[in-house]
Amino acid sequence: MFSDKQKPMESFGGQPNRIEKNTVIKGDISSQADFRIDGKLEGNVKTSGKVVIGKDGLIKGKVECVNADIEGNFNGELYVSELLALKSSAKIEGTVNVSKLAVEPGATFNASCTMGKGTVSNSTPHKLQSNKINEPAKVS
Repeated sequence: MFSDKQKPMESFGGQPNRIEKNTVIKGDISSQADFRIDGKLEGNVKTSGKVVIGKDGLIKGKVECVNADIEGNFNGELYVSELLALKSSAKIEGTVNVSKLAVEPGATFNASCTMGKGTVSNSTPHKLQSNKINEPAKVS
C-alpha cells in the first residue's frame, strides 16, 4: 500500500505517456492514459485522460481528451470534455470546443471557441440565437 505521500500520479486507465523534448512524431495516437508532450506531434491524439503540452511542446492536429493543460503551442482542433487550462506561455490557434476554460494572463488564444456542458467532438457548434429578434433592450 502507498502512504499519502507515496501515491503515484493518478491517471485514467494506465501509466501516463510522455513525448520528450527534441522528439518529433508524425501520426495518430490513441490511448486510455494521460499524455504529456514536450516534443512535437503532427497528428491526432485521442485519449480518455488528460493531455499536457509542456512549455516546449507543440501539437499540430486534432486532440480529443477529458482535460488539458497547455503551456506550449497548439494548432488545430481541440475537443476537451471537461477543463482546458491555458498557462501564461500558451499559444493556441484553430478551433476549440470545451466545457470549462481557464486562461492565465499572457496566454495567446486565437481560436474560435464553443463552450458548454456536455460538449462532444462530433457535434456541430451551435450559434447563439435570441428568441426575440430586433427587440430593444429593457432598462430596469
